Amino acid sequence: MSYIRNLVSMAVLSTGSAVVLLSQSAFAETVNLRFSWKLKGEYAFFYLGQKKDIYRDAGIDVNLGEGAGAQSALAAVVQGREDLAVVPGIFAITAIQKGMPVKIVALYQPAAPVVLLSHRESPVVRPADLEGKTIASAVGETSTAYLDVFCSRNGIDCSKIKKINMDSQIRISQFMQGKVDVVGVYRTSDLPLLREKTGSNFAVLDLPEFGLAVPGLAVVARVDAVEKNAAVLRRFFVATDKAIEMARSEPDAAAAALKTVWQAGPSDSIVREQIEATSRSIPAAAGKPLGWIDDNAISDAVRLIEAVEDIGTPKPSSSFYTNELLLR
Repeated sequence: MSYIRNLVSMAVLSTGSAVVLLSQSAFAETVNLRFSWKLKGEYAFFYLGQKKDIYRDAGIDVNLGEGAGAQSALAAVVQGREDLAVVPGIFAITAIQKGMPVKIVALYQPAAPVVLLSHRESPVVRPADLEGKTIASAVGETSTAYLDVFCSRNGIDCSKIKKINMDSQIRISQFMQGKVDVVGVYRTSDLPLLREKTGSNFAVLDLPEFGLAVPGLAVVARVDAVEKNAAVLRRFFVATDKAIEMARSEPDAAAAALKTVWQAGPSDSIVREQIEATSRSIPAAAGKPLGWIDDNAISDAVRLIEAVEDIGTPKPSSSFYTNELLLR
């Protein structure tokens, strides 16, 4: 964190004299936030908060930056180049278990909005429909990483589902060409784009609806920053709450704010659809601020990771998160 001082002066000249008027000095605390990926509708509420001066009114000058992967975003936080990173919660939990000195300080998507798409002529809308189908799979891809757990929870035989391993960049094209029956995508970003591009109305199987809650959109801070910078970060999250609620009620304004920095993005209607899907994916717990982290969400995620890889002795759930910065 650093203090930013802006001195604004105005010179007013009158006959025979010069009067210099100095405005009130404006002080704001800077918060640097890095996304884990390129711009998308999921990030719009941050830009809306910036454009509408919600952060500025809270005494914060927020800098928002695109990313190139969750690993590099977390590394930037650990190295002190960024104050916060927005990454998939499941990735953060894995990194913390491996010893990275960060904590999840807000979890906006306790269940990442991941869905399985299939074609209408051979629809997969229930877990049992997956049996006998082929599904595109890639390393680190959320929809298939925990497929065995999903099968177990829904009483289906995973051996009857054929996972086709391929590069993540070609999964969707292979699905569209009929090379695989099913592909996993994010409802908040990929699905609106695919519908517009193809004009197709796909069959959808919602994974969270059938018991697979993989933590999604989360904000992470370095462990020592939680206490050291608590005051300004609390103001940041109060302002972010306001920005999310404004995006819910004014999706067009949120889209406009995002498009000011995303001129090469998709159409306004698609950006709006992404924003509305993101708003639906952020639950509001009674009596709790947005982003509140439930211990069960973390412990369940640790069990998910443990089911697919050797993580050693799991750390206590308190090692992974704190709600301290969300307290009012």
